[in-house]
Amino acid sequence: AGFIKSPLSQKRLTQDSVELYCEAIGNPIPELQWWFEGNEPNETYAQLWDGARQDRVKINATYNLHSTSTIYIANLTSDDSGMYECRASNDPDRNHLSKSPKVKWIRSQANVFVIERPDVKGHVTEDSGKLILSCNMTSPYPAIEGHEWLHGDKILQKDSESNAYTSYTIEGKMEEHSGVYECVYKTSPVIKGEVYISVAPQVVAYKKSEHGNEGDTGVLTCKSPSFPPASSWVWYKNGQEVSAPIINGSGRYIIKSSGNKTELRILKLSIEEDTGDYHCNATNSYGSNGATVNLRVRSRLAALWPFLGIVAEVLVLVTIIFIYEKRRKPDEVLD
Repeated sequence: AGFIKSPLSQKRLTQDSVELYCEAIGNPIPELQWWFEGNEPNETYAQLWDGARQDRVKINATYNLHSTSTIYIANLTSDDSGMYECRASNDPDRNHLSKSPKVKWIRSQANVFVIERPDVKGHVTEDSGKLILSCNMTSPYPAIEGHEWLHGDKILQKDSESNAYTSYTIEGKMEEHSGVYECVYKTSPVIKGEVYISVAPQVVAYKKSEHGNEGDTGVLTCKSPSFPPASSWVWYKNGQEVSAPIINGSGRYIIKSSGNKTELRILKLSIEEDTGDYHCNATNSYGSNGATVNLRVRSRLAALWPFLGIVAEVLVLVTIIFIYEKRRKPDEVLD
């Protein structure tokens, strides 16, 4: 027996992908093949291979106790619409060119409809301290049963309107709400658009003041949660030229940077050389901004001073008691 476990009818948009899964049971273990018949009247079934359609088709198969096979088609076009057929057979003559197999191929089918993707245009405008995000979908498009606005995994707004235009309003400035917002049209299949609130980096120091002990490693951190992420980060020390930044790997400096975070490590801290202000600066396609971190380096003995003070107080107290006891007149001996 053989069957396709995926839905027997699937709707997809152009540029999307589709995956079909087939399974067969038999003894001996049957072979699985994938075949396709297009919607054109003169098209007939043709076998599909891994790497077909300019390497957009990927087929994986396993033969262990029973047979399983998955076909994945990426970047769908309208030509990918049609009937996909999974065939299973364990007859020894199943692939013979002239001899007919005694056991016929068992077939299971799934129909895939690829619909032309409508164009969704997103815009963001500022008006009186508000940000208005909007999406507009060009026709033709499927029936709309509502909308959703998302920011990451968080649903910001939903409705059941059937308009091609939808909007979402945010109170505040662009710098406070930068990021990628998604407008979702409840259609079959679902259609999505994106709206970008893009600003220059808004850089903040993880701690405005950092402390480290002489000889230890100092760690200074800056972050920029803005969108788009920083394309480059630069560190330089107060008193040095901006054009002469700290170079990663030079001397005792190690710099680790990603899109929204940078970290400066200073090995074997020195009180004379490393104490002071450090500036981190982030740049993206909309500008650059920075923040300052103050580094204080303490002597290794700094932690001992409170203990030494207590020891000194104890010694003074013991000395005073000793002297007092020495000078005190001996008590009269009782008769």
